[in-house]
Amino acid sequence: MEKAYASIISAIGEDLTRPGLADTPKRAAKAFQYLCKGYDEDLDTLVNNAIFPSDNDEMVIVKDIELYSLCEHHLLPFIGKCHVAYLPDGKVLGLSKFARIVDMFARRLQIQENLTKQIADAVLQVTGAKGVAVTIEAKHMCMMMRGVEKQNSVMKSSVMLGRFRENPQTRNEYLSLIAG
Repeated sequence: MEKAYASIISAIGEDLTRPGLADTPKRAAKAFQYLCKGYDEDLDTLVNNAIFPSDNDEMVIVKDIELYSLCEHHLLPFIGKCHVAYLPDGKVLGLSKFARIVDMFARRLQIQENLTKQIADAVLQVTGAKGVAVTIEAKHMCMMMRGVEKQNSVMKSSVMLGRFRENPQTRNEYLSLIAG
């Protein structure tokens, strides 16, 4: 990967021997590996049995989970926040695991639509919930720094599973709670 970065930097006409760029291929490769570390993670290891019995069957929401991902089309960042809700069915997931699930999928080359679904499916898989809702709001550098260059655009995507999809009242309660 380091050699590939050296080739890219040379291809744009830069001098890899100048002091500011001398170690850039190594640093860039290390950064890219970190930004894509989600490929080295799996859901079972990440959750680590942090599923706990609970009598609660009311909506649980974890709101404003920061996320950083790379657009698979341009390798440019998209940055935003994720809201996750679920309706427990006899068990709840440890709070920090929601952020870890978001990070695991966000730290892969992605499009936001697929990221939203991957998070929702994973939460449903590990919790067995009666319903899961995931909403992501993000700014895409591929739209802000190049192309149409629209600085204030925000993409919103959502996935509703189970009761969130089937019951308009449940969905509307969730949407009103994340709006505030």
